[in-house]
Amino acid sequence: MIVSTPERAYLEFLDELPNRGTFHMADTFMEGLGNLRPRYLQSLLESTRSIKVKRLFFFFADRERHAWLKRIDRNRINLGSGKRMLVKGGVLDQEYQITVPTEFAREEGNGI
Repeated sequence: MIVSTPERAYLEFLDELPNRGTFHMADTFMEGLGNLRPRYLQSLLESTRSIKVKRLFFFFADRERHAWLKRIDRNRINLGSGKRMLVKGGVLDQEYQITVPTEFAREEGNGI
């Protein structure tokens, strides 16, 4: 049986949003991912072509503020340009230029 690593599995899950998963599930999963390997994540994020996945990853990682996040060099990861509409009627997250459900909108001044 072939099984993905936790890092890869999470990115694969994000690729299915919002069609086969929910933002709440992605947020809950990220809460429990405090032991991800930053070097491996760096490699995965640099090699994935999906701008949506990379932006969603950082959106959820920022919310949880895991210690490993500061060890990822964001300058080496291409987040593309332009806006991505992921949720109809959602709110645009200004930092990552993705629409997210209203309940996930960052509060002014909080960074979340």
